[in-house]
Amino acid sequence: MKVRELMTSNLCTCDPESTVGEAATLMGEHAIGSVLICEGDRLSGILTERDIVRALSTTHDAPQRPVIEWMTKDPSTTTPETDARDALAMMLDGGFRHLPVTDGGKVVGMLSIRDVAGKL
Repeated sequence: MKVRELMTSNLCTCDPESTVGEAATLMGEHAIGSVLICEGDRLSGILTERDIVRALSTTHDAPQRPVIEWMTKDPSTTTPETDARDALAMMLDGGFRHLPVTDGGKVVGMLSIRDVAGKL
């Protein structure tokens, strides 16, 4: 099974200057655990629930701070044609639950542990 068969292609994105609060609101509205940080169509990072908790536990004004301060810069990615088992191994080895999917340098999807669970 390929990543393209399991990934979500409806993406939620923010720019690097969006606030942590704005990103958290977007994640809550869409019931998702991460948001992609993009500059145009270029992926520059990912902000996850874990990043938000880390931010909130570190500074009192985290919701007003830009996501660029807390996001994971240049995250690992996979392609739509990657075998889903290989993508899962990448997530497990890296200790993360969300894996951006790129094709030709453009973000085309997101694969989460939840997308893969029970399907392989």
